[in-house]
Amino acid sequence: MEICALMEVVDANDQHVGTVESIQGDRIKMFEKDALDPKELFLNRSQVAEVDINKVRLSQKVSAITTRAFLSLEHAKEITRKE
Repeated sequence: MEICALMEVVDANDQHVGTVESIQGDRIKMFEKDALDPKELFLNRSQVAEVDINKVRLSQKVSAITTRAFLSLEHAKEITRKE
């Protein structure tokens, strides 16, 4: 199944993470107003465990999604430069 705009994004425990705004290559962009972390609006497709009719289920729990280990490469490089 294809990931589409307006699908709900949930973590491995079915907790709401955000809503898909668009797909940009291998990244999923979420709406800022609805994202768990409005500063990090992108998820990598590699984080997706499955896609249901109206949900994108991630392979990690919310705590893992918001850690540095799962940030986009560009964002991780930016953080490293600032430290």
